[in-house]
Amino acid sequence: MSTAILTGPPVAGSPLEGDLRSLGFDVQVAAETGQVAAAVAAAPAGARVALVDPHFVGHRHSLRLALTDPRFAAGAVTGALSVQAQARGALTRALHEADSAGSGAAPEASGPGPDDEGAVTAPPRTLPDAVADALEAGDVAVHRPELGPLFAAAPVGEEARTAARTAVDGVDDEAVRLRNAVKSRDGFFTTFCVSPYSRYIARWCARRGLTPNQVTTASLVTALIAAGCAATGTRGGFVAAGVLLIASFVLDATDGQLARYDLQYSTLGAWLDATFDRAKEYAYYAGLALGATRGGDDVWALALGAMVLQTVRHVVDFSFNEANHDAVANTSPTAALSTRLDDVGWTVWLRRMIVLPIGERWALIAVLTACTTPRITLVVLLVGCALAACYTTAGRVLRSLTRKAHRTDRAARALADLADSGPLAEGFAALARRAHLRLPGYGPPAVAFLGTAALLATALWTPLGSVWPCVAALAYALTSGFAVAAPLRGPLDWLAPPVFRTAEYVLVLVLAARAEQSGVNGALPAAFGLVAAVAYHHYDTVYRIRGGTGAPPHWLVRATGGHEGRALVVALAAALWASGAGRGPEQGPGPTGFTIALTTLAVVVAAVVLIESIRFWVSSKAPAVHDETGEPA
Repeated sequence: MSTAILTGPPVAGSPLEGDLRSLGFDVQVAAETGQVAAAVAAAPAGARVALVDPHFVGHRHSLRLALTDPRFAAGAVTGALSVQAQARGALTRALHEADSAGSGAAPEASGPGPDDEGAVTAPPRTLPDAVADALEAGDVAVHRPELGPLFAAAPVGEEARTAARTAVDGVDDEAVRLRNAVKSRDGFFTTFCVSPYSRYIARWCARRGLTPNQVTTASLVTALIAAGCAATGTRGGFVAAGVLLIASFVLDATDGQLARYDLQYSTLGAWLDATFDRAKEYAYYAGLALGATRGGDDVWALALGAMVLQTVRHVVDFSFNEANHDAVANTSPTAALSTRLDDVGWTVWLRRMIVLPIGERWALIAVLTACTTPRITLVVLLVGCALAACYTTAGRVLRSLTRKAHRTDRAARALADLADSGPLAEGFAALARRAHLRLPGYGPPAVAFLGTAALLATALWTPLGSVWPCVAALAYALTSGFAVAAPLRGPLDWLAPPVFRTAEYVLVLVLAARAEQSGVNGALPAAFGLVAAVAYHHYDTVYRIRGGTGAPPHWLVRATGGHEGRALVVALAAALWASGAGRGPEQGPGPTGFTIALTTLAVVVAAVVLIESIRFWVSSKAPAVHDETGEPA
């Protein structure tokens, strides 16, 4: 249990002790600074410790925000301070310094003197406030939550306490807590069609002891059932799938709101929430493809195309954000225009809807599934996501071209990790460095784009089964190595990772689609599984970087071949087994070697990546995180 230490005798009639116990604290009293230090030292190792002034008056949620948020090593509001285990040493030092500097008693808050009538006085300085300032001076980041209408103070004197209690009574603590459970920036559909009631579901879950991870898992199970309904290929199944997909999204919104409502943040929870979103959506695409197949319509290429497009869109988002995470002079005329547009209310919602965030996207998929066919659903989704991708990518390119920013080593390292370069690209990059080959300002993304274009053009327009895609894959490995030979600090270098994702994913799609046309049965479903396994690896990399834990270990990237290595393996498999020797579907199944090769590669990649990923996230000691950016996924 966490320990809360009152730095003086409790005030008669104050609900403070009860509020602290309701937040999970074991309450102790220590009247002098030395006694406070001793109580801190006696607290269980690894436990959170809070210092609270006995005169504290405020909302319980103010204390919750300051004292129980697991994302921060230390948190404070006026009159209250909390530190986690990693900051206990700094807290002890600050208390010893305060004890040696003073008389040994906790400083008493004082109000204005008899001659100070009408004077403006500073807020009373309590021991928790003094220690919080000392921690910040010692380079411990102290989180001071935005309280908004909530109240927190440490008044002295009956008149001041009465005024403080009146301020507390004038604001509904629970209403503010519920309102703050909703993400401050979200999509139109989520904000107006889901959050007005999902927040109450979140509160219901909190009162019954459910955790965000349990709600996240329920959302995944619901989505998988929806995918199963879609796979039946019946109209009733499609209607049920649409309804269940919306229910899954409501639960998906609820898990984040529960985390904010109850401050149940965790690294594992953030990873589950992010990766399960992708697993749900892509499993649903597969369900649509299976359902269409039962009705005699093969839409696997459309389902795979939707997954490729959506994943590349996300990589564009991730790369741009990481490149500019801590850039200096991060301004541009485009960004200024966006800020001005934010002042016009309707443009905010229009621009959020244009990018088809997860709420709008899932609502669109659900309605189209229930009312139309899988083919129409996937075609409309592809068109909508393509327009959204053009809009967001163009805006980010304009921002990058018009801003003057120096990108840091951390950003360059993140982009290099997102590139997912394997042994071949690394070898060519080393050769380029030894030859002192340096590309000009826009060279890295341009070279990456040229290599990708040559690879995909060769896969599209050379005879199926020829060695030319293999040659193009080797050339692609060469250009990929040159693109990442130098640190990626250029204004458009963040485009390199999404270009690499496009090359690998689209190559698999093109070769599998051509093989299917040639009579190789099952190539597209196998390709879907392969891209899903590789995409999981790339999402896992993103969320490790976002969580501050760094990229996956280098051995994992090498073991999976890197993007250029996998592209070469797929090209080789196509050269050996993809040609159906002119057979058509009406002549029966053709060779299955290519399907077996894609399936084997998918299973190997999935096994290696999943085992390492689950091991890492279950045992991760990274600080708790949660997606609070407000950027629609």
